[in-house]
Amino acid sequence: MPKSLLPELLKKDRAEILADWMKEQLVAGGMRADLINEQELREQSNDFLQRFVQAVQSDDLTDIRSAAWTPVLELLGELSRARGRLGFSPAETAMFVFSLKQPVLTRLRTALGNDATRLFEDVATITQLLDKLGLYTTEVHQQTREDVIGRQQMEMLELSTPVVKLWDGILALPLIGTLDSSRTNVVMESLLQQIVHTESEIAIIDITGVPTVDTLVAQHLLKTVAAARLMGADCIISGIRPQIAQTMVHLGVDLTSVATKASLAEALRLAMTRCGFRVVRNDAAAQK
Repeated sequence: MPKSLLPELLKKDRAEILADWMKEQLVAGGMRADLINEQELREQSNDFLQRFVQAVQSDDLTDIRSAAWTPVLELLGELSRARGRLGFSPAETAMFVFSLKQPVLTRLRTALGNDATRLFEDVATITQLLDKLGLYTTEVHQQTREDVIGRQQMEMLELSTPVVKLWDGILALPLIGTLDSSRTNVVMESLLQQIVHTESEIAIIDITGVPTVDTLVAQHLLKTVAAARLMGADCIISGIRPQIAQTMVHLGVDLTSVATKASLAEALRLAMTRCGFRVVRNDAAAQK
């Protein structure tokens, strides 16, 4: 099999290929002028092409996981992660690599136009090579987006479970939405940290905003109550609506060891009594 012309051609015509490649990218669907400017794109393209040409000189044109291709993959990984965070789609990110095909194929046809066998082999080689690199950018981009989504979900969980200090020694944890295993861990961690930080004796867990309470949700609540007790704080569960009470009885959920109240106000009243506080109405102020 004759030796591939790609290493020599890419090295000799690198400047011309870069110029044609830039033209391809500027008119391609993956060009996002709102997210990246032409100068930045040119710098990224020049850096990639330089590493790409160097890797091709190793004559290893099939295994992009080999040592020769490490600098190329490192650059593509950084570029894909950056574009993923900026808001590029996987297809737009992969187009950075795929758009290099046409400039290289044009040079190959010019150099090997009369040698159909070598032209076919080199076209197949460069196509497969760039396809592998393009798919690699998609894999990295997808992982980056999943990481971003996971981090955002965790931040939303933390924001949706605020621990509020109502009075000296009394905390409140209003829950809104579904209480699943992952959220329970965030709830428990936030509550325990605040119990230690404020040295509170009572924690009110308000489930008024929890749409349904099943056996699993009840178990999560009991785990949170048990963890708070280990930290020296007692818990009161408020927001027990008639429907929730009936559901718990039907499911056989035992909350007899935990104080429960229908409203947050009643729970706060009980908590203040347990802490030794007494609220007295100022009749004179009420008459004004």
